[in-house]
Amino acid sequence: MGDPGTGIKMVSDNRQARYLYEIIETYEAGVELKGTEVKSIRAGRVNLRDGYALIRNGEAWLLNVHISPYQASGQYFNHDPSRTRKLLLHRKEINKLIGKVEQKGLTLVPLKMYFKGGLVKVVIGLGKGKKVHDKRETVKRRQDQREMARAMKRY
Repeated sequence: MGDPGTGIKMVSDNRQARYLYEIIETYEAGVELKGTEVKSIRAGRVNLRDGYALIRNGEAWLLNVHISPYQASGQYFNHDPSRTRKLLLHRKEINKLIGKVEQKGLTLVPLKMYFKGGLVKVVIGLGKGKKVHDKRETVKRRQDQREMARAMKRY
């Protein structure tokens, strides 16, 4: 999953985000979680696909990320699967993101979720939505690279 020497354990990867958005910048953020959420994440029961981030009142929030309820505990201690979670970013990073999101109309998308030194981290990408022709161009470029690699492998 992750690199053995770095202490990073990959939990979830949002591969569709790179298809739908042109990622301009990425930021690593911590996530404010409850105990059962951490246990579910450790079990790999996370879905970043429909998630996005917002900046509201000078704070960053992660919305629509689904973390399944932890099965081994009772329902009393469990959490709401799609609740809004606070992202832990430095003030300078939040101020920079506010300017870019509001002025340029860019979107904040979660790309990856992983454990780093026992803490849950999320990579947030500052992205611009791709049009249909951009998506086709990306797929065509990827296919061309595969064909070139195959041709080089034969010779």
